Amino acid sequence: MTPAKIEKLQKKIADIKRRLASEKRKFGAYDDSRGLRYLPPKYFIRLVDYGGGLKYTKWFAKQFQDDIGFPDFLFEWTIILFKNGLIKEAEKKAFETFCSNTYLLDKFFSKPVIPIDKWEGSNLEAPSFTEFFEYSCKQIELLDFSAWLNNIIQSEKFLNAGIKFIEMQKRLKNEHDYEARTYLVNASCQLANEF
Repeated sequence: MTPAKIEKLQKKIADIKRRLASEKRKFGAYDDSRGLRYLPPKYFIRLVDYGGGLKYTKWFAKQFQDDIGFPDFLFEWTIILFKNGLIKEAEKKAFETFCSNTYLLDKFFSKPVIPIDKWEGSNLEAPSFTEFFEYSCKQIELLDFSAWLNNIIQSEKFLNAGIKFIEMQKRLKNEHDYEARTYLVNASCQLANEF
């Protein structure tokens, strides 16, 4: 990457931080309806500044505690955790990524994205969301991450939890009873949180 491109990405990160800080000063809270807060991890990865990315994701977790994030954002967070040697945290974030979009990891590994007959809570969970996903297991800078992630998603723990999650989502698709739906949604969230 040229020095000019590095400087441009660093400026983008600084501008986002400045805008978010301005919102906090102006409104007393973050009013980031544009979703700027989700962009810096992508830039840190491009800069190969995983330490800066980790610092940012720690800040994000503290400031936006109830924000579940977008699937690609969670995936980037997984990369950052892995590249910083935080393997247990990276495993958990990989499963959160899977729960946010069950097709994203297939897309990363260049596998066919085959729709599952299940409840898709939002467009973010649909197979079509993966169309603009920009990461691939073939990227040279992600080869170590790809090998690690491939082992994780083939582990018994991940496979069993993934099967449970998908089964709950399949049941949710046709469940109309409020209490049953509430139970299934809560159980899905708990499964993701306890991985």
